[in-house]
Amino acid sequence: MTKATDLRAKTDDQLTEELGNLKREAFNLRFQAATSQLEKPSRVREVRRDIARIKTLQSERSRSAAK
Repeated sequence: MTKATDLRAKTDDQLTEELGNLKREAFNLRFQAATSQLEKPSRVREVRRDIARIKTLQSERSRSAAK
């Protein structure tokens, strides 16, 4: 799980790249869950929350840049 303080230290490009990686992992985890091959079900929740953290941070940055 990624902490918000760690994410705030990253640049916008790094956050976008991290978001892409997490979305890809979420996709793979959904496939594993559908085929009953998921080893760590809690990882699905962690990935979803990390994606939400990144999206929240990106929206905060875009709102502050618009001011």
